[in-house]
Amino acid sequence: MGVAGSGKSTLGAALARHFAREFRDGDSFHDIDNVAKMARGEPLTSADRGPWLDAIAAWLTATPRGIVACSALAHSYRDRLRHAGPLLIIYLAITPSTARCRVANRQEHFMPVSLVDDQCATLESPSSDERDVVQLDAEARLTVLIARALSAITGARIPNTT
Repeated sequence: MGVAGSGKSTLGAALARHFAREFRDGDSFHDIDNVAKMARGEPLTSADRGPWLDAIAAWLTATPRGIVACSALAHSYRDRLRHAGPLLIIYLAITPSTARCRVANRQEHFMPVSLVDDQCATLESPSSDERDVVQLDAEARLTVLIARALSAITGARIPNTT
């Protein structure tokens, strides 16, 4: 989970390859109206996100041990996903400026950089009661990020390098 540009899809795909699990990008669950709205630079509302979150939760229920990358910006959104069963949520924390830069450099994606600030404003960082969430620094090198994610998943300890 995390805002646009945090590396959710890159990390999720890498983890899926490592564990030989099915991976889905959360964007693939959006309906055509949500995609068009975001492409116009209009932020989604909680009402817009409801069916999207339900579709992701249904996929997670039907795909045990599946890996999905989605923003899950609010505590209530993560709770909605938890209806699928026990989860491990990896929160990729990133500065707004880095997220904007990454989104601006993406090719062939519907979401404009103008929506990054709205996502950052909507983001509710996971609270201490969300024990199924592990926070990682999304600005670390990809190899380090993958190693830290694997450590969080398997319980192995790794050195703290950047």
